[in-house]
Amino acid sequence: MSTDIIDTKELHKIDPVFGQGSFDNHEQIVFCNDKDTGLKAIIGIHNTVLGPALGGTRMWNYSSEWDALNDVLRLSRGMTFKSAITGLDLGGGKAVIIGDAKAQKTPELMLKFGEFVHSLGGKYITAEDVGMKTSDMDLVRTVTPHVTGISEANGGSGNPSPITAYGVYMGMKAAAKYTYGTEDLQGKVIYVQGIGNVGESLVEHLSKEGAKVVISDINQERLEEVRDKYGVKIYEGKNLYSEEMDIYAPCALGATVNDDTIGQFKAKVIAGAANNQLAVEQKHGKALREKGIVWAPDFLINAGGIINVYAELVKYDRAEIIRKTENIYNTTLEILKNADVNDITTYQAAFNIAQARIDARKNEK
Repeated sequence: MSTDIIDTKELHKIDPVFGQGSFDNHEQIVFCNDKDTGLKAIIGIHNTVLGPALGGTRMWNYSSEWDALNDVLRLSRGMTFKSAITGLDLGGGKAVIIGDAKAQKTPELMLKFGEFVHSLGGKYITAEDVGMKTSDMDLVRTVTPHVTGISEANGGSGNPSPITAYGVYMGMKAAAKYTYGTEDLQGKVIYVQGIGNVGESLVEHLSKEGAKVVISDINQERLEEVRDKYGVKIYEGKNLYSEEMDIYAPCALGATVNDDTIGQFKAKVIAGAANNQLAVEQKHGKALREKGIVWAPDFLINAGGIINVYAELVKYDRAEIIRKTENIYNTTLEILKNADVNDITTYQAAFNIAQARIDARKNEK
């Protein structure tokens, strides 16, 4: 037993889990700890009204455990609305593993994490996210069937990143059509922030269409690789948000649309793959609307990945995956028009559609 003296006055300064602003009526939060492997993970299950909670596992070196908790809460909540608005019979869940994926991820750690997933009996189904690879999901699959995004060699749908990027591309084209009167992105100045697997695939689509693409990432080696591969420019400045551009595509971590950045944006469209782009959804959704910036809701346009891995559960083919992902274009246009007609934010318009589907299913039970 620890002999540390705990100051009870300090405990009162810490918000309880249920008091987190992003808790939002989560059904279940599971804290996973294993001393032998060093595993420290949190699984968030937000809502299972439409079906089991499916969402990827992210491994990230969080600055604090509270940051990790807030991230998994926001991400799992977003997955609820992502599945609902896309018409999938899935709930929302997510997992985070605290640590450096390059230095601390081991087969033993992933297997132990898989055991925790398995202990939930299918209420949560995991998949690939930041810091994870398809091979990690294959490893998890050896201890639990409750995992998607496994390799095609093992009967899965493979890396979902290209389909995620294709959905973002469709959503971006719809937002461009709404804003500029044409979906043609040729000549448009587009800043892509974050060149992971999804970011690179998006850059490929944009460069093929003739957009003027500028890329930004914390990994200089990765930037140079993508620049050389697609003939795009690397951002060399100090403040990307204030640059002249037509479209800003956040494809890294969330909350880049916030009090500090909104006043600086010159872009007329924000459409990217990152989850939880708005630091405070209602507040910053309204601020964007007041400034005349069209925001394509992230939980809609980045849904291609979940469409792809959902196919492993319901066994539809590649053509159907593409069809459902391409339909993100139509849904995005519908939401942008709906927001305008009803004088609400695009976040609210998208949220209303997702919540209505959840409520309808709940009333059926």
